[in-house]
Parts: sequence; C-alpha cells; structure tokens
Amino acid sequence: MTELATLLAKDAIRDLAARYMRGQDRLDRSLQLSTFWPDSTTDYGIFTGSGPEFVDFAQDLLKAHLANQHIIGQHLIDYDPDRPDVAFGEVYYYAFHRIVEEGAPYDMLICGRYLDRYERRGDEWRFAHRTELVDWARKDAASDGFLATDLSACVLGRHDMQDRSYDREWLENA
Repeated sequence: MTELATLLAKDAIRDLAARYMRGQDRLDRSLQLSTFWPDSTTDYGIFTGSGPEFVDFAQDLLKAHLANQHIIGQHLIDYDPDRPDVAFGEVYYYAFHRIVEEGAPYDMLICGRYLDRYERRGDEWRFAHRTELVDWARKDAASDGFLATDLSACVLGRHDMQDRSYDREWLENA
C-alpha cells in the first residue's frame, strides 16, 4: 500500500473502533452490528462466538446497566505488506459501567485491550476477529450523588439512543 492508502486505512479502522464503542454505549444495536463482518469471530472470555452473536449478547447485558462509557486509548495498527486488505490491531480501553447490586448503585471499571483482525472487503473495513483482554478491574459504591445537588444544572448524557448526540436537528440549530 502507498503511504497515503495506509493513512486512509488507519483512519477508517480508528473510526470503526469509535463506532463500535458508540454502539455499545448508546445501545445502538444496528451501529454496533455494522462494525462486524457477518462471518466474524469473537472471544471476550465471558462470550465466544460470532460478531453478530456478540452484539446481541452485549446489547442485552448492557440494558440492565444505568450507564456505560468506553474510552479508547492508544491504537496500534499493523499491516502485512503482502495482504493489503488485512490489518491487525491492539486498542487500549477504559470501560465504566454503572450497575445496581442489591438496590444500590455501584461503579465498575474494567480496563484492558482489544486484539483485532480487520479485513477490508470492497471499500469497507470491519472486524474479522475481536478478542478482549482484561488487565485490571475494580468495583466501588457510586459516589456521584452531588450531581443531583451541586451540579443539578448539568445536561446529563443518556444510556440509549435518546442521548443528545443523536439529535442532529438540535445541534444544527444550537
């Protein structure tokens, strides 16, 4: 691949990773599904199967959470010069989950890396395989009650597709 083609491919793959995370955080099944090839595979430890099957698993699991936020860190993308339609990646992530246990809110943090194989078919890059590695995790009682008092005027994000980020008409006129 030329240097320009490599840069364009890396940008498309980084956008792919961001769309995957947005699909998870906003419970946007169709967006998250669009990041996997139909014949893709996954291994998350708690789930092993096809990419589309994982999307169903993740969307159902995360519906029970009060909030989720996945933050992507450094993203290393490596190419095999003999196969321009295949790339490999390692993406660091920081995942926040607001859960409820025994009626009380807890914050669960899971941090690690995704190991990916990307394939370009036609002009589109998607996941051909995704494995999640967990490097560390913790769970603490939620401590953000001050949002209801000290920061009550803040505009809060939502854990679904009613989030402000989907309202293009509002943003167009803001």
